[in-house]
Amino acid sequence: MIILLLILPYTGSASMIEKRNHLIGSCYLDENIFIREVKLKNNKHKQEPLLLVHGARVPGIGSFDLPVQGGSLAEDLAQAGFDVYIIDLRGYGKSSRPKEMSRPASESKPLVRTPAAIDDLKCAVNQILKWTDSQKINILGWATGGHWAAAYAEQHNDSVNKLIIYNSLYGAVDDHKLLGKGSVFEDKLNPKQFNHSIGGYQLNTKESLFQAWDLSIPLVEKDLWRDPLVANAYAQEAMNSDPESFSHTPPQFRSPTGAMADSFELGIGQKQWQAKHLLMPILVIFSQNDFWSRKADALAIVNEAKQAHLLEIPDGTHFVHLDRAEKGRSLFVSSVVDFLNSDK
Repeated sequence: MIILLLILPYTGSASMIEKRNHLIGSCYLDENIFIREVKLKNNKHKQEPLLLVHGARVPGIGSFDLPVQGGSLAEDLAQAGFDVYIIDLRGYGKSSRPKEMSRPASESKPLVRTPAAIDDLKCAVNQILKWTDSQKINILGWATGGHWAAAYAEQHNDSVNKLIIYNSLYGAVDDHKLLGKGSVFEDKLNPKQFNHSIGGYQLNTKESLFQAWDLSIPLVEKDLWRDPLVANAYAQEAMNSDPESFSHTPPQFRSPTGAMADSFELGIGQKQWQAKHLLMPILVIFSQNDFWSRKADALAIVNEAKQAHLLEIPDGTHFVHLDRAEKGRSLFVSSVVDFLNSDK
Protein backbone atom coordinates (compact mmCIF):
# COMPACT_ATOMS: atom_id res chain seq x y z
CA MET A 1 0.00 0.00 0.00
CA ILE A 2 1.45 3.36 -1.06
CA ILE A 3 0.83 6.32 1.23
CA LEU A 4 1.38 9.88 0.11
CA LEU A 5 1.45 12.53 2.82
CA LEU A 6 1.00 16.27 2.49
CA ILE A 7 1.25 18.48 5.58
CA LEU A 8 -1.01 21.49 5.22
CA PRO A 9 -0.15 24.90 6.66
CA TYR A 10 -2.98 25.98 8.89
CA THR A 11 -3.86 29.65 9.10
CA GLY A 12 -7.15 29.59 11.02
CA SER A 13 -7.81 30.80 14.53
CA ALA A 14 -7.27 27.36 16.04
CA SER A 15 -3.49 27.57 15.74
CA MET A 16 -2.98 24.34 17.68
CA ILE A 17 -4.70 22.29 14.97
CA GLU A 18 -2.67 20.47 12.35
CA LYS A 19 -3.97 18.90 9.15
CA ARG A 20 -2.47 16.26 6.91
CA ASN A 21 -3.72 14.87 3.63
CA HIS A 22 -3.10 11.19 2.93
CA LEU A 23 -3.60 9.22 -0.27
CA ILE A 24 -3.57 5.50 0.43
CA GLY A 25 -3.65 2.64 -2.02
CA SER A 26 -7.00 0.87 -2.11
CA CYS A 27 -7.05 -2.59 -0.55
CA TYR A 28 -9.23 -3.99 -3.31
CA LEU A 29 -8.62 -2.16 -6.58
CA ASP A 30 -5.86 -0.26 -8.34
CA GLU A 31 -7.24 2.99 -6.95
CA ASN A 32 -6.42 5.51 -4.22
CA ILE A 33 -8.47 6.63 -1.24
CA PHE A 34 -8.08 10.16 0.12
CA ILE A 35 -8.09 10.77 3.89
CA ARG A 36 -7.63 14.09 5.68
CA GLU A 37 -6.32 14.04 9.24
CA VAL A 38 -7.33 16.88 11.60
CA LYS A 39 -6.06 16.95 15.17
CA LEU A 40 -4.51 19.00 17.93
CA LYS A 41 -0.75 19.21 17.91
CA ASN A 42 0.70 16.88 20.53
CA ASN A 43 -2.76 15.59 21.38
CA LYS A 44 -2.73 13.69 24.68
CA HIS A 45 -6.35 12.59 24.42
CA LYS A 46 -6.65 8.83 24.80
CA GLN A 47 -9.95 8.36 22.98
CA GLU A 48 -10.26 6.22 19.87
CA PRO A 49 -9.81 8.05 16.54
CA LEU A 50 -12.92 9.35 14.77
CA LEU A 51 -13.76 8.81 11.10
CA LEU A 52 -16.24 11.15 9.34
CA VAL A 53 -18.14 9.72 6.35
CA HIS A 54 -19.79 12.02 3.80
CA GLY A 55 -23.09 11.45 2.02
CA ALA A 56 -24.40 11.10 -1.51
CA ARG A 57 -23.04 14.17 -3.30
CA VAL A 58 -20.54 16.44 -1.56
CA PRO A 59 -17.21 14.80 -0.55
CA GLY A 60 -15.52 14.84 2.82
CA ILE A 61 -13.84 18.25 2.99
CA GLY A 62 -16.91 20.09 1.70
CA SER A 63 -19.05 18.24 4.20
CA PHE A 64 -16.86 18.47 7.29
CA ASP A 65 -13.91 20.87 6.97
CA LEU A 66 -14.83 24.20 5.40
CA PRO A 67 -12.26 27.01 5.96
CA VAL A 68 -14.71 29.40 7.64
CA GLN A 69 -15.99 29.91 11.16
CA GLY A 70 -18.75 27.42 11.93
CA GLY A 71 -18.00 25.34 8.84
CA SER A 72 -15.63 22.67 10.15
CA LEU A 73 -17.08 19.91 12.28
CA ALA A 74 -13.67 18.28 12.06
CA GLU A 75 -11.98 21.24 13.77
CA ASP A 76 -14.65 21.38 16.49
CA LEU A 77 -14.13 17.71 17.29
CA ALA A 78 -10.35 18.05 17.12
CA GLN A 79 -10.56 20.93 19.60
CA ALA A 80 -12.45 18.53 21.89
CA GLY A 81 -9.44 16.24 21.78
CA PHE A 82 -10.24 13.74 19.06
CA ASP A 83 -7.94 12.73 16.23
CA VAL A 84 -10.34 13.18 13.30
CA TYR A 85 -10.12 11.55 9.88
CA ILE A 86 -12.23 12.51 6.85
CA ILE A 87 -12.61 10.10 3.95
CA ASP A 88 -13.51 10.57 0.31
CA LEU A 89 -15.00 7.32 -0.94
CA ARG A 90 -14.01 6.22 -4.43
CA GLY A 91 -15.68 8.39 -7.06
CA TYR A 92 -15.63 11.43 -4.77
CA GLY A 93 -13.31 14.36 -4.25
CA LYS A 94 -9.62 13.53 -4.20
CA SER A 95 -10.05 9.76 -4.31
CA SER A 96 -9.80 7.80 -7.54
CA ARG A 97 -12.84 7.83 -9.77
CA PRO A 98 -14.09 4.67 -11.47
CA LYS A 99 -13.09 4.61 -15.13
CA GLU A 100 -16.80 4.73 -16.03
CA MET A 101 -16.94 8.30 -14.75
CA SER A 102 -14.79 9.43 -17.66
CA ARG A 103 -17.50 8.24 -20.05
CA PRO A 104 -21.08 9.42 -20.58
CA ALA A 105 -23.15 8.60 -17.48
CA SER A 106 -25.65 6.61 -19.53
CA GLU A 107 -23.03 3.99 -20.32
CA SER A 108 -22.87 2.60 -16.77
CA LYS A 109 -25.14 1.48 -13.95
CA PRO A 110 -25.11 3.35 -10.62
CA LEU A 111 -21.54 3.52 -9.33
CA VAL A 112 -20.26 3.13 -5.74
CA ARG A 113 -23.03 1.23 -4.04
CA THR A 114 -22.98 -0.09 -0.47
CA PRO A 115 -20.54 -3.00 -0.98
CA ALA A 116 -17.99 -0.66 -2.58
CA ALA A 117 -18.41 1.84 0.26
CA ILE A 118 -17.88 -0.93 2.82
CA ASP A 119 -14.66 -1.97 1.07
CA ASP A 120 -13.35 1.60 1.12
CA LEU A 121 -14.26 2.08 4.76
CA LYS A 122 -12.56 -1.17 5.72
CA CYS A 123 -9.41 -0.09 3.92
CA ALA A 124 -9.45 3.34 5.58
CA VAL A 125 -10.23 2.02 9.06
CA ASN A 126 -7.41 -0.52 8.92
CA GLN A 127 -4.96 2.19 7.93
CA ILE A 128 -6.15 4.65 10.58
CA LEU A 129 -5.89 2.01 13.29
CA LYS A 130 -2.27 1.42 12.25
CA TRP A 131 -1.49 5.15 12.24
CA THR A 132 -2.97 5.65 15.70
CA ASP A 133 -1.97 2.30 17.22
CA SER A 134 -5.64 1.77 18.18
CA GLN A 135 -7.81 -1.32 18.36
CA LYS A 136 -11.10 0.38 17.54
CA ILE A 137 -12.44 3.48 15.82
CA ASN A 138 -15.40 5.82 16.27
CA ILE A 139 -17.42 6.57 13.13
CA LEU A 140 -19.85 9.39 12.31
CA GLY A 141 -21.78 9.12 9.06
CA TRP A 142 -24.03 11.81 7.60
CA ALA A 143 -27.06 10.87 5.46
CA THR A 144 -26.00 8.08 3.08
CA GLY A 145 -22.70 8.14 4.95
CA GLY A 146 -24.56 7.02 8.07
CA HIS A 147 -26.10 4.17 6.12
CA TRP A 148 -22.70 3.14 4.74
CA ALA A 149 -21.07 3.45 8.17
CA ALA A 150 -23.73 1.25 9.78
CA ALA A 151 -23.45 -1.32 6.99
CA TYR A 152 -19.69 -1.42 7.60
CA ALA A 153 -20.15 -1.65 11.36
CA GLU A 154 -22.56 -4.57 11.02
CA GLN A 155 -19.80 -6.57 9.35
CA HIS A 156 -17.00 -5.27 11.60
CA ASN A 157 -18.39 -4.91 15.11
CA ASP A 158 -14.98 -5.76 16.53
CA SER A 159 -13.35 -2.64 15.04
CA VAL A 160 -16.02 -0.01 15.89
CA ASN A 161 -16.04 1.56 19.34
CA LYS A 162 -19.00 3.93 18.89
CA LEU A 163 -21.22 4.79 15.94
CA ILE A 164 -23.10 8.01 15.15
CA ILE A 165 -25.83 7.73 12.51
CA TYR A 166 -26.85 11.24 11.47
CA ASN A 167 -29.97 11.99 9.40
CA SER A 168 -29.77 8.63 7.67
CA LEU A 169 -32.28 6.31 6.04
CA TYR A 170 -32.75 2.77 7.32
CA GLY A 171 -35.58 1.31 5.27
CA ALA A 172 -38.06 1.27 8.14
CA VAL A 173 -41.05 2.36 6.02
CA ASP A 174 -41.87 2.69 2.29
CA ASP A 175 -43.39 6.16 1.97
CA HIS A 176 -40.50 8.40 0.87
CA LYS A 177 -41.99 10.81 -1.68
CA LEU A 178 -38.66 12.37 -2.67
CA LEU A 179 -36.65 9.19 -3.10
CA GLY A 180 -39.05 6.25 -3.26
CA LYS A 181 -42.12 5.11 -5.14
CA GLY A 182 -43.37 7.62 -7.70
CA SER A 183 -40.14 9.64 -7.59
CA VAL A 184 -37.77 10.31 -10.48
CA PHE A 185 -35.66 7.44 -9.14
CA GLU A 186 -38.31 4.78 -9.80
CA ASP A 187 -38.39 2.97 -13.14
CA LYS A 188 -41.84 3.86 -14.46
CA LEU A 189 -41.99 0.62 -16.47
CA ASN A 190 -40.80 -1.53 -13.56
CA PRO A 191 -42.27 -0.29 -10.27
CA LYS A 192 -40.10 -0.74 -7.18
CA GLN A 193 -36.99 -0.84 -9.39
CA PHE A 194 -34.38 1.91 -9.57
CA ASN A 195 -34.40 3.96 -12.76
CA HIS A 196 -31.09 2.87 -14.26
CA SER A 197 -31.46 5.32 -17.13
CA ILE A 198 -30.15 7.88 -14.62
CA GLY A 199 -26.73 6.36 -15.27
CA GLY A 200 -23.59 5.82 -13.26
CA TYR A 201 -23.12 9.37 -12.05
CA GLN A 202 -24.90 12.70 -12.00
CA LEU A 203 -23.91 16.33 -12.54
CA ASN A 204 -24.69 18.80 -9.77
CA THR A 205 -24.97 22.57 -10.01
CA LYS A 206 -24.32 25.00 -7.18
CA GLU A 207 -28.03 25.85 -7.06
CA SER A 208 -29.00 22.20 -6.58
CA LEU A 209 -27.15 22.14 -3.26
CA PHE A 210 -29.52 24.64 -1.68
CA GLN A 211 -33.00 23.76 -2.94
CA ALA A 212 -33.95 21.30 -0.20
CA TRP A 213 -31.86 23.12 2.42
CA ASP A 214 -33.71 26.37 1.76
CA LEU A 215 -37.12 24.67 1.88
CA SER A 216 -36.35 23.10 5.26
CA ILE A 217 -35.31 26.38 6.92
CA PRO A 218 -38.40 27.76 8.69
CA LEU A 219 -37.51 31.40 8.00
CA VAL A 220 -37.92 33.60 4.97
CA GLU A 221 -34.47 35.11 5.52
CA LYS A 222 -32.25 32.05 5.12
CA ASP A 223 -29.12 33.94 6.20
CA LEU A 224 -30.56 34.23 9.71
CA TRP A 225 -30.44 30.44 9.94
CA ARG A 226 -27.39 29.66 7.81
CA ASP A 227 -24.28 31.82 7.66
CA PRO A 228 -23.79 32.86 3.99
CA LEU A 229 -20.03 32.44 4.43
CA VAL A 230 -20.60 28.78 5.30
CA ALA A 231 -23.04 28.33 2.42
CA ASN A 232 -20.66 29.89 -0.08
CA ALA A 233 -17.73 27.82 1.17
CA TYR A 234 -19.84 24.65 0.95
CA ALA A 235 -20.78 25.34 -2.66
CA GLN A 236 -17.24 26.36 -3.63
CA GLU A 237 -15.68 23.27 -2.08
CA ALA A 238 -18.22 21.06 -3.82
CA MET A 239 -17.29 22.58 -7.17
CA ASN A 240 -13.57 22.39 -6.44
CA SER A 241 -13.87 18.71 -5.53
CA ASP A 242 -14.09 17.70 -9.19
CA PRO A 243 -11.35 18.72 -11.65
CA GLU A 244 -13.94 18.68 -14.44
CA SER A 245 -16.49 20.98 -12.76
CA PHE A 246 -15.53 24.10 -14.66
CA SER A 247 -15.52 22.37 -18.03
CA HIS A 248 -19.32 22.58 -17.89
CA THR A 249 -21.52 25.63 -18.39
CA PRO A 250 -22.71 26.31 -15.76
CA PRO A 251 -20.09 24.57 -13.57
CA GLN A 252 -21.21 21.16 -12.34
CA PHE A 253 -19.46 18.49 -10.27
CA ARG A 254 -19.86 14.74 -10.68
CA SER A 255 -21.13 12.41 -7.97
CA PRO A 256 -21.71 8.65 -8.30
CA THR A 257 -25.37 7.57 -8.32
CA GLY A 258 -24.85 4.42 -6.27
CA ALA A 259 -25.91 6.41 -3.21
CA MET A 260 -29.18 7.30 -4.90
CA ALA A 261 -29.83 3.68 -5.86
CA ASP A 262 -29.15 2.65 -2.26
CA SER A 263 -31.41 5.41 -0.98
CA PHE A 264 -34.23 4.50 -3.36
CA GLU A 265 -34.26 0.98 -1.97
CA LEU A 266 -34.17 2.29 1.59
CA GLY A 267 -36.97 4.71 0.67
CA ILE A 268 -39.26 1.84 -0.35
CA GLY A 269 -38.55 -0.18 2.79
CA GLN A 270 -35.71 -2.43 1.67
CA LYS A 271 -33.15 -2.59 4.48
CA GLN A 272 -29.52 -3.21 3.55
CA TRP A 273 -28.29 -3.87 7.08
CA GLN A 274 -29.88 -4.89 10.37
CA ALA A 275 -29.62 -2.64 13.44
CA LYS A 276 -30.04 -5.65 15.74
CA HIS A 277 -26.58 -6.82 14.64
CA LEU A 278 -24.85 -3.63 15.83
CA LEU A 279 -23.28 -4.29 19.23
CA MET A 280 -21.54 -0.96 19.92
CA PRO A 281 -23.07 2.16 21.57
CA ILE A 282 -24.94 4.17 18.92
CA LEU A 283 -26.16 7.76 18.82
CA VAL A 284 -28.91 8.28 16.26
CA ILE A 285 -29.37 11.95 15.36
CA PHE A 286 -32.58 13.07 13.66
CA SER A 287 -33.36 16.65 12.64
CA GLN A 288 -37.06 17.50 12.79
CA ASN A 289 -36.98 19.35 9.45
CA ASP A 290 -34.89 16.78 7.62
CA PHE A 291 -35.97 16.11 4.04
CA TRP A 292 -33.86 12.96 3.68
CA SER A 293 -34.30 10.66 6.66
CA ARG A 294 -37.56 9.94 8.46
CA LYS A 295 -38.26 9.75 12.17
CA ALA A 296 -39.49 6.21 11.62
CA ASP A 297 -35.98 5.29 10.45
CA ALA A 298 -34.37 6.76 13.57
CA LEU A 299 -36.87 5.12 15.91
CA ALA A 300 -36.48 1.74 14.23
CA ILE A 301 -32.70 1.82 14.71
CA VAL A 302 -33.10 2.78 18.36
CA ASN A 303 -35.70 0.07 18.96
CA GLU A 304 -33.72 -2.67 17.23
CA ALA A 305 -30.10 -1.96 18.22
CA LYS A 306 -28.90 -3.11 21.60
CA GLN A 307 -27.22 0.13 22.74
CA ALA A 308 -28.76 2.94 20.70
CA HIS A 309 -30.40 6.16 21.79
CA LEU A 310 -31.98 9.06 19.92
CA LEU A 311 -31.14 12.75 19.75
CA GLU A 312 -33.88 14.74 18.04
CA ILE A 313 -32.91 18.30 17.13
CA PRO A 314 -35.92 20.66 17.24
CA ASP A 315 -36.44 22.43 13.88
CA GLY A 316 -33.06 21.12 12.77
CA THR A 317 -32.33 20.80 9.06
CA HIS A 318 -30.54 18.04 7.21
CA PHE A 319 -27.46 20.30 7.37
CA VAL A 320 -27.67 21.14 11.07
CA HIS A 321 -23.90 20.80 11.58
CA LEU A 322 -23.49 23.61 9.00
CA ASP A 323 -26.29 25.83 10.32
CA ARG A 324 -25.78 28.63 12.83
CA ALA A 325 -24.84 27.65 16.37
CA GLU A 326 -28.19 28.67 17.87
CA LYS A 327 -30.13 26.85 15.14
CA GLY A 328 -29.04 23.40 16.30
CA ARG A 329 -25.33 23.30 15.55
CA SER A 330 -24.22 23.82 19.15
CA LEU A 331 -26.58 21.10 20.36
CA PHE A 332 -25.31 18.78 17.64
CA VAL A 333 -21.61 19.30 18.41
CA SER A 334 -21.95 19.14 22.19
CA SER A 335 -24.09 15.99 21.98
CA VAL A 336 -21.56 14.26 19.73
CA VAL A 337 -18.69 15.17 22.07
CA ASP A 338 -20.63 14.06 25.17
CA PHE A 339 -21.54 10.77 23.55
CA LEU A 340 -17.98 10.03 22.46
CA ASN A 341 -16.62 10.95 25.90
CA SER A 342 -19.19 8.95 27.88
CA ASP A 343 -18.40 5.56 29.39
CA LYS A 344 -21.55 4.07 27.88
